[in-house]
Amino acid sequence: MTERRLLLVNGPNLNLLGTREPEIYGTETLADVERLVVDAAAGLGFEVRAVQSNHEGVLLDAIHDARLDCAGIVINPGGLTHTSVVLRDALAGVALPVAEVHISDVMQRESFRHHSYVADVAVVHVVGEGVAGYASAVRRLIAVIEGQADG
Repeated sequence: MTERRLLLVNGPNLNLLGTREPEIYGTETLADVERLVVDAAAGLGFEVRAVQSNHEGVLLDAIHDARLDCAGIVINPGGLTHTSVVLRDALAGVALPVAEVHISDVMQRESFRHHSYVADVAVVHVVGEGVAGYASAVRRLIAVIEGQADG
């Protein structure tokens, strides 16, 4: 793929980062997350288009559009991780490599958070590394993309 752009998707309630349950999610804001991702991607020669919405359809439309000009998707689906088959199907349908990110360690939280509909379509999983996990996800996803381009 010649496009050197990633789509960053943040799902419901992630607009509240920095104030929502800081003991779980930390004090960094969504703007901090987006800046971190842009910087990590730029260091590897990639651009980033970011979207956050509390509306599932907006996220689906952004994922569908990514197939036109993105090489991969970094996504923190928020609560949709555990509930949304349609989000999973959209990710599978665009056939782009996906990195799934969770700020907290979902396996150490409520049992309903243990299942991810996204997990089987993601090639990278970053869980419980805080906001820094986004940069890790970007680096690992780009490595996958670059590997696909080489081989």
